[in-house]
Amino acid sequence: MQWLNEPSNWNIKDTIIEVTSTQNTDFWRKTHYGFIRDTGHFYYQQLTGNFIAEVKVSGKYQDLYDQAGLMVRLDENNWLKCGIELVEGVQQISAVVTRDYSDWSIVPMPHNPASIWLRVTRRDSAIEIHYSLDAQQYTMLRMAYLTLAATVDVGIMCASPEGKGFTTVFEQFKIHRVAKLESA
Repeated sequence: MQWLNEPSNWNIKDTIIEVTSTQNTDFWRKTHYGFIRDTGHFYYQQLTGNFIAEVKVSGKYQDLYDQAGLMVRLDENNWLKCGIELVEGVQQISAVVTRDYSDWSIVPMPHNPASIWLRVTRRDSAIEIHYSLDAQQYTMLRMAYLTLAATVDVGIMCASPEGKGFTTVFEQFKIHRVAKLESA
C-alpha cells in the first residue's frame, strides 16, 4: 500500500492502522464552496475489477468536518469517500461522490457511536456504500456510478478541513477481490 498525502504521524501494528490527520486537509471539488482540495490522507492499493472493501473506524472527532473512512479513487476528478464526518457536534454517516464536481449526503447518528463498520462494494461501474453499528447488520447508504475504468485505488482516508487534526483508528481493513458479484 502507499500514501497520497502521507500524514506526519501514523503507524501500523497487526491489523490496526492509526493515523493522525494534518490540519487543513480535505478532498472536495467545486460544488457550493467553489474550491478544489486534494490534500486529505489516503492510504491505498490499486485494484482491478470488482471487490468488497471493509474496515472498522474509530475516531476522536473534535472539529467541524473531521472525517475518516474508505475511499475509491480513479484520479483527482473521480473518486468517492465515505465514513464518519463531524457536523455541528454530531457524527454523520457521510458519502461524497465526485465526478469533477463533489456531492454530499449525510445521515446523523443519534449517539455519536464509538465505532462504525464500512463496506464498499464495486460492481463494474457502480459502487455500493453500506455501514453498520455492530458489524452484523449493514444498512445501504448509497449506490452511485463512479467510473468504467477497470483499475481504481482503494483504501482508508481521513482529513481535517477546519480543525487542528485528530486521531483515527482503522481496524481489520480488508479487500475481497471478486470475479463476479451477485446482485444484493
